Amino acid sequence: MTSVKFLANENLYGFEISGHSSAGCEDELGKIVCAAVSSAAYMAANTVTEIIGDKADIEVDDGKMLFVCNKPSDATQKVLLGLKLHLTCLSKDYSNNLRIYGGAKNVKD
Repeated sequence: MTSVKFLANENLYGFEISGHSSAGCEDELGKIVCAAVSSAAYMAANTVTEIIGDKADIEVDDGKMLFVCNKPSDATQKVLLGLKLHLTCLSKDYSNNLRIYGGAKNVKD
């Protein structure tokens, strides 16, 4: 099972993903969902740091990714909202493989 926790105060500022390594995904469908989550997370992180230019703390280890942007611009918040929307849609289709939680109170799922 892959779990994604979105970090927020009044706005989204980061996410933590756990369980998305091959070891945590026993079946082929789980591996595909894990790869989709990982790819989307890296795309969001790279967009924020390399395209938008916001600074972020990023930690990556086997089965874990932590992304924290302490001063997210409006553009970064939109990227994080887009990631949350994308992963929430995936979790509805693959609820046995993906769980989403956390986020700002004013952010719609």
